[in-house]
Amino acid sequence: MKAIARGILAGVAVAAVVMVVMAQGTAPAQKAAGSSVSYDKALLNPATLTAKAPETFEVKFVTTEGDFVVLVHRAWAPLGADRFYNLVKHHFFDGAAFYRVLKGFMAQFGMSAYPEVTKAWDRAEIKDDRVSQSNTRGKITFATAGPNTRTTQLFISFGNNSFLDSQGFSPFGEVTSGMDVVDKLYNGYGDGPPDGKGPDQGKATAQGRAYLEKNFPKLSIIKSATLVPSAPPAGGAKKP
Repeated sequence: MKAIARGILAGVAVAAVVMVVMAQGTAPAQKAAGSSVSYDKALLNPATLTAKAPETFEVKFVTTEGDFVVLVHRAWAPLGADRFYNLVKHHFFDGAAFYRVLKGFMAQFGMSAYPEVTKAWDRAEIKDDRVSQSNTRGKITFATAGPNTRTTQLFISFGNNSFLDSQGFSPFGEVTSGMDVVDKLYNGYGDGPPDGKGPDQGKATAQGRAYLEKNFPKLSIIKSATLVPSAPPAGGAKKP
């Protein structure tokens, strides 16, 4: 399991059924078993999703609580930025839940809505980046289970979590608009076992959406997470 300081990062599958809007140029969608929702089948092959991210890029999150935007700076943590870019490009986060939201600490997400996709990424680890930025309010960072174990789970800090800096947690971006939406993410379930009664990673992995829908129906959900198109360079607009 991925750990942040004293807690255990309990990853879960999603608690809602939403339609995934596939990005132009990504692989054809594949339907999840027993569901009308589709996902990009390229997500089943993490080793092929290694595109280099732009030096800066924005991602818009549309959630059940509202929208927020993350600005990524590749220079802050290049390997983390590249991983995040590839996940967003292939709609990994669409339909996923904020499954561990601890008031005053952080909001965690990054388990796919589909158990088969989550399983495919379980060992797709990347090396650590140097910590160049502090884990202050609004920063987004990959969770870890120790050195060189980052995969897909992330968290957004609610406050000053600079104590995480010395533990190797390297932010790669920050929320630039909609932090008030992040503040509203549902936190009523608390931590997962053994520290709390929130979603259990093992059960969620094995049972998928049915487990969350039955036991944690109030979880905040990511409807979509998409790359924001870059503005064309000045004077570079196409003309008839």
